[in-house]
Amino acid sequence: MKKKILAAVLSFGMIFSINPEKIFSVTSAAMMNQNYDLNFDTSCGIEKTLNYEGREIKFVAYENIVYVANPASAESQSLSIYIPSEYMSGGTVNGYTAKTAPIFMPNGVGGYMPGKILPPVEKDNFTQEPNATLTALSRGLVVVSPAIRGRFTVENNVYVGKAPALIVDYKAAVRYLRHNKNLLPAGDVEKIISNGTSAGGALSAALGSMGNASEFEKYLQEIGAANERDDIFAASCYCPITNLENADAAYEWIFYGENKYYPAMWQLAGANATADDANKPKDSEVAYDMTVEEIKISKVLRDAFPAYVNSLNLHDANGRRLTLNRNGDGSFRDFIKQKYMESAQVALYEGRNLSDATWLTIRNGKVIDADLSKYPSAVTRQKAAPAFDKIDLSSAENDEFGTTSNQPKHFDSIVHDIYGGEMADAEMIRIMNPLNFLGRNDVKVAKHFRIRAGAADRDTSLAISVILTLKLQEHGSTVNYFSPWGIGHAGDYDLDRLFDWIDSICK
Repeated sequence: MKKKILAAVLSFGMIFSINPEKIFSVTSAAMMNQNYDLNFDTSCGIEKTLNYEGREIKFVAYENIVYVANPASAESQSLSIYIPSEYMSGGTVNGYTAKTAPIFMPNGVGGYMPGKILPPVEKDNFTQEPNATLTALSRGLVVVSPAIRGRFTVENNVYVGKAPALIVDYKAAVRYLRHNKNLLPAGDVEKIISNGTSAGGALSAALGSMGNASEFEKYLQEIGAANERDDIFAASCYCPITNLENADAAYEWIFYGENKYYPAMWQLAGANATADDANKPKDSEVAYDMTVEEIKISKVLRDAFPAYVNSLNLHDANGRRLTLNRNGDGSFRDFIKQKYMESAQVALYEGRNLSDATWLTIRNGKVIDADLSKYPSAVTRQKAAPAFDKIDLSSAENDEFGTTSNQPKHFDSIVHDIYGGEMADAEMIRIMNPLNFLGRNDVKVAKHFRIRAGAADRDTSLAISVILTLKLQEHGSTVNYFSPWGIGHAGDYDLDRLFDWIDSICK
């Protein structure tokens, strides 16, 4: 088996006093069962210092602030705000001031599990490099990192984090910032940029695509979110696990015919998996054989994908219609192939050795063709069919669509129609998919998206992120899209380039 590497105030400029004695406590407040004040407390910041690439980064941390008045889970609906210290005394960082500094809003969601606040750290446990939060501070961004409910979040024996809770919470955090725009020491609330990986990448895409959508209002009112707008300026999405009701068909369109699979270790961990595990999977060394039934449904799903693609009326930048015939071939397949070829060509320019990529045709340093039929055996399959909506309702996504008593549900109509079982509410499935909000006059979509999906990602099909990109572009957003060579299901692996992109759209 080939080895794969899977690479994650009152007025601006005013000087604030910092009171280290006044530290907000989620636990103690929750124990008192009180409503929470949505007004930001400017006196509870603590100045801290961390090292970033040999220089000191000083920042003020306002930590564990509950961002809704009536939380379903106070710990999972709190956020921390980190502000470069220079802004507290009227200084500048990277050309930004307290008034103009963008707000970077990363989420820690993975596997649709609860997302934790992401504080700045000098060495991430996985990469051993500074994490995105500290990198953002070094570049002069204000960082707001919210905790977010997930499918495991339980309060009083009730599962309060099932769909659409994660989207609701991310929106509520944005509303909290806008509610306090005149109290925050720094940060431009009209320049909020979300960031996430995997299910967190899907969440980032959702936040960017669903600004002010009325469908979420009742959920936001239930938790006492601020009565403000929740649209954002830009979204960074690493390997988004989105468009779930069509993700099974897209996966089989790429991986059909490869009947052995190598699951990520976090998948094997099952109920013991953590969000951190889901964001940083490792490959199993053991190959598993798909069952006869799984092979059967694989073909059914693959055969269904062309009709879905054709229903989207997709076009490339030159206006060419992107379609598939009944066999799954056509201009859309050629478009996907081109994305892989572009990835490989960049790798060659960077001096990478691609001699083991036998599914590519390379001549004189140029990638001239790619055989997608050989791609599955080259990178290997990670998931048995169906990849997302499991026959036995055992996937993270089945759990995400589950009930408050933790009963998982189907969400793919093809799987449900064949195998039965309980189907999630059609409206719930609809509002979890960013594509269903594009083109509406009452929804404000982010101006800018940056989408990354690794060329070695076996967790979902590249087609899913490409479809999202094409539909966003169709409806007026600019999308910086790329599939980096050798990268699997991972995020935050190119932070310098991420923040260069942020500078390019904010300055």
